[in-house]
Amino acid sequence: MTDEEQGSRIVSASREVRAAAEVVFELIADPARQPRWDGNDNLADAAEGQRVRAVGAVFTTTLTRGGVRENHVVEFEEGRRIAWIPAEPGRTPPGHRWAWLLETVDASRTRVTHTYDWTRLTDEQRIPRARATTAAQLEASLSRLAALAEQR
Repeated sequence: MTDEEQGSRIVSASREVRAAAEVVFELIADPARQPRWDGNDNLADAAEGQRVRAVGAVFTTTLTRGGVRENHVVEFEEGRRIAWIPAEPGRTPPGHRWAWLLETVDASRTRVTHTYDWTRLTDEQRIPRARATTAAQLEASLSRLAALAEQR
């Protein structure tokens, strides 16, 4: 894969949120809250009690189409960074990654960057959907996340 092809397989969006990093991070790290801000309208449900606390954690979500995903946490820094790779239950993750980076601007503002990276996606059947994931969808997630965080 060329550098250009690899770059086209990474989609990212950023925005400033008028809330402390801890507030924003809690909405991301608690899977039960994720369906409320998912800009892809892909998540239907996630059970309570799955709050992520470390690399290696696995949390489960139910998709709007009824499928279930096990999300394997591959990056974690409390209040700052979290990333996971989804997979069908009991299967090897096909290689796409969802990531969040939070940078404190000040006590009440946080710069949030959301990234979808499918450079390592191996499942050919998933490539059309991966290719269809745009910065606008990531921005929708950021907007919904900001609305929830800014209510607090």
